[in-house]
Amino acid sequence: MKPIEPSENVLPAMGRLAGIDFGTVRIGIAVSDHDQIIASPLETYQCRSPETDSAFFKQLVVRESLCGFVLGLPVHMSGDESQKSEQARAFGSWLSKQTGLPIGWMDERYTTAMAREFLSKSGLSGKARKARLDKIAAQVILSAYLESRCGENRIEPIE
Repeated sequence: MKPIEPSENVLPAMGRLAGIDFGTVRIGIAVSDHDQIIASPLETYQCRSPETDSAFFKQLVVRESLCGFVLGLPVHMSGDESQKSEQARAFGSWLSKQTGLPIGWMDERYTTAMAREFLSKSGLSGKARKARLDKIAAQVILSAYLESRCGENRIEPIE
C-alpha cells in the first residue's frame, strides 16, 4: 500500500490523525497518537443522515483533538480508480468541508483482507469479528500511512 497522492504537504507531521475506512453504511475509524507513530482502532460509525453524520465528525475532531484524516481509497488491482473511488473522494471532500481539516489518501487494496486475517487469529466469535472489521481496516489504512512517512517524523533519541 502507498499514499495515492503526495500528502506530505497536506497533512501535518505532528498531531493526531484519524484513519477512515469509508463505506456508505458503516465507517471504520482509527486514530494515531500525537507523534503519529501508533494507530489504534477507535470505533465503527453507522451512517445516519448528512446532518447527524456532520455533527458526529465535528464532535470526533474535538473529542480526539484531530488535525487531519487519512482515507482509504478503493482502487482496482491495476491501480485504476472505480465508482467506489469516486464515492470515497466525494465523502473526503464533504468531510474536509464539514470539519475544516485536510485529507490524505491511502491505497486501501488488501486492507479488509488484512483486517480479516488479523481478526481470524483473535479467538473472537464471527459476530464479534464482524463488529470490529471496519475499525480494524481503518487501523490498517492509518498504520500503512504512518509507516510510509516514518522517516519524516522520527523522534531522535536523547543521548
